[in-house]
Amino acid sequence: MKAWRAWVMLSFLLLSGCLVTFKEPIPANETAPIPLLGLWSRVDEWGELRYLDISRSGANLYKADTYVDNPDNVPSVRSYSFTVAHHGRRWYLSAGVPKRMGANFAIGGFELTQAGELVLFNLDVERIRQAIASGDLAGSDVEMPQGEGVLVSSSLDKVFAYLNDPANSDLFVEVARYQRSAP
Repeated sequence: MKAWRAWVMLSFLLLSGCLVTFKEPIPANETAPIPLLGLWSRVDEWGELRYLDISRSGANLYKADTYVDNPDNVPSVRSYSFTVAHHGRRWYLSAGVPKRMGANFAIGGFELTQAGELVLFNLDVERIRQAIASGDLAGSDVEMPQGEGVLVSSSLDKVFAYLNDPANSDLFVEVARYQRSAP
């Protein structure tokens, strides 16, 4: 049951059910803010303690290990590689999506609050679908295991211009809030 919960929680955390994917990843051109690195924790919807351990894995490449209770709980450990970018007032992260989900790239947002929290955001599928229908972004609906998702084919420059427009601030939905954890 715990392995199933870890997968469901991760889906909500990084993929949030139906998924907005992109043809292009965020290039590994920027360095993440130093406070992002380290160990974070939160209590999930099932009352289990979850950890998120973020570390550097190369030049402007990062790795997030997620696990339940402790890192020795091997069945619960999941690792994700990602890149970051800072555009306008927002920080973004980009991670590859498994082949069964289209093998493209997910883009989400994150914020390091004044209170020392790490807040993760995902894009609202319906709002991105509306942007595609209105011609603000190019893309199409795609079928995924969790339901119908959206594949955005616009260039990253156009995507970031759209995401950074203050009129589109409600595109992001909070999916998790972590606190700094002692190692």
